[in-house]
Amino acid sequence: MPQIMAQEKLAAPNLELPGLNEYANPDAPENKPLASTSELILEAKLRDGDSDIERGLVWRVFSPEPGDDDKLPLIASSKGGTTSFHLPEGSYLVHVTFGRAGATKRITMHKGARHESMILDAGGLKLNAVLPSGGKIPEKLLRFSIYESEEDNTNDRSLIIPDVKPNSVVRLNTGTYHVVSNYGSANAIIRADIRVEAGKLTEATVEHRAAQITMKLVRERGGEAMADTSWSIVNASGDPVRESVGAYASMVLAEGEYVAIAKNKDRIYQRDFKVISGQNKEVEVLANGDYEPVEG
Repeated sequence: MPQIMAQEKLAAPNLELPGLNEYANPDAPENKPLASTSELILEAKLRDGDSDIERGLVWRVFSPEPGDDDKLPLIASSKGGTTSFHLPEGSYLVHVTFGRAGATKRITMHKGARHESMILDAGGLKLNAVLPSGGKIPEKLLRFSIYESEEDNTNDRSLIIPDVKPNSVVRLNTGTYHVVSNYGSANAIIRADIRVEAGKLTEATVEHRAAQITMKLVRERGGEAMADTSWSIVNASGDPVRESVGAYASMVLAEGEYVAIAKNKDRIYQRDFKVISGQNKEVEVLANGDYEPVEG
């Protein structure tokens, strides 16, 4: 028969507890943290007269005086649509962003609630690209970059947003922007200046004159691609366009004439070829044709 163990009673620990007030005074300043603050209600619109933006906003409230690190101290922040903050009397910088669009306003708080409406003066930009006659481009090979329209002293433009996917909506302040469209990663590049209007979605489509080309080095026409091949592609002017290593060299090239140079072991082979917009094709370089020995 199993033995039943009796549980020993645990003695209450001897703790010295601090003295506690019978109740918390609701009128004490420490128990009324909002008593010395006023409510600031904030809303934002794309343009004057539009309805309030309901989501996608990022609000930040800063002190107007820089801190020890020469940066404006962040006092409060919020995400969503219309929002409110409880702030003591004083001056503040309120900043709101909607995508890449933004606005800043200095606000001075006094006793009593205050309501402020921020006008972003912004719109949307939606980008895409096609081939001549409306041919589609695989989205995975298409990217856009958005720059400021004005060049600086070095004739460069400041990059605003890199790697923008096609058909995605980018929110920007009203203005003109320089857009660069890349089809692939070689030389199929189109540039355009596009105007964004407040409260509107601007849809822009550029046209690429290019094609996807796959090159391989073979011993006979229709043969298997030879491994360990180094590729160099140059244009009609002799300027290098792209380099690659592997049995297959796949890339997107702008319409025009090119020379494919294949190096395998101690020999170099080459072939002239032409790219016609929208006509994807395979280019074979024959390893039993003319070749140039590698110098040195």
